[in-house]
Amino acid sequence: MSVYLDHAATTPMPENIRDTYTRALAGVGNPSSIHQAGQDARAHLEVARGEIAGLLGLDPMELVFTSGGTESTNTWIKGRTFSMRKEGIQTPVWISTAAEHHATLDALNWLEAHGLARTHFVDVDRWGVCDLESLESALDAYPAAEIAGVTTLVANNEVGSIQPVEAIAALAATRGVSVHIDAIQAFGHVELPIRQWGVHAVSISAHKIGGPVGIGGLVVTRDAPAIEGLHHGGGQQLHRSGTLDAAGAVAFAHAARLAESTRLEREAHLQRLSGRLREGLVGASQGVTPSGHPTHRVNHIVHITVDGVEGDVLLYLLDAQGIRVSTGSACQAGVPEPSHVLVAMGLSEQSARGALRFSVGAQTTDADIDRVLEVFPGVVAAAREAGMADAPNPDGVFAQ
Repeated sequence: MSVYLDHAATTPMPENIRDTYTRALAGVGNPSSIHQAGQDARAHLEVARGEIAGLLGLDPMELVFTSGGTESTNTWIKGRTFSMRKEGIQTPVWISTAAEHHATLDALNWLEAHGLARTHFVDVDRWGVCDLESLESALDAYPAAEIAGVTTLVANNEVGSIQPVEAIAALAATRGVSVHIDAIQAFGHVELPIRQWGVHAVSISAHKIGGPVGIGGLVVTRDAPAIEGLHHGGGQQLHRSGTLDAAGAVAFAHAARLAESTRLEREAHLQRLSGRLREGLVGASQGVTPSGHPTHRVNHIVHITVDGVEGDVLLYLLDAQGIRVSTGSACQAGVPEPSHVLVAMGLSEQSARGALRFSVGAQTTDADIDRVLEVFPGVVAAAREAGMADAPNPDGVFAQ
């Protein structure tokens, strides 16, 4: 029995969306060609753009199709930086948290390493939620003209905590600072009142809501500050050149419509299952601690830490039982590293290395949860017997 509980990484494509996608793939014509086949493809793409933008309460021209969330985030952060440098601000300041997705952190680190920007990290609390006083201090620490913007997640991709986006945007707005939000883990799960929040840029992705891998979107609102986008190569879209993926856009729109039309019913299903799973995991073994805000978090993510074990060992043992989950850690050259999100939340590096993320979806059943809770105590016991990677065994020899 295979149990897929890694929907936060990618969600399986429902059959009806797969049918829409394959039909669209059968079409011919580059959407930028002027012949009839090309114009037909363009028409399908623009309908899809309008549908997704409409679900977000936006105008179609405010949505740029990209290859996914990583490109969207990089386009905004780097594009805003390059635009400010063009205007004479040589090292603009980005304000963010150390608990962001690597698409954000790696872009910021790259800019800083090349002397192109500075980064000011504000504090997060023990749930991974932005500290508003720390944010306010950061905004006041620099002239507004030097700040490229604030960039933050809507929902943390590891622990699921939801950020106070409206309050963050309000603090930035009083100082004339733009705000970018990474809504990739939140889109389709929570409301995104972009106009009400007053944010200027939003990253979204199709494969998190049952659409195809390889297409996403960057919202750039009408009142957003200038960016230097991916201009070179044809100018097929505002802020992005490159051949447009009409079939991907059509499938993305179908997935977005389905996600929104079923959201309330689906979220109730996810909340019930994740609640069962969270409670069951914590009660299954000693030393299991839930992460993420106790109430203000997305319903599909259940994140835990397990004392005295490597998250990777838990993952491998669960995988051997047919249960597909994720860790909150990254591995380089086979050496486990602690989750940067948990470290930012104040956990020790050792505790952070015992992270495990389960994420449920519309296809998840009670039988799936039953199976996880059945095998989990034995998996933890086996992982504890294996020990930590850098802990010596009774003979004084390290595990790795």
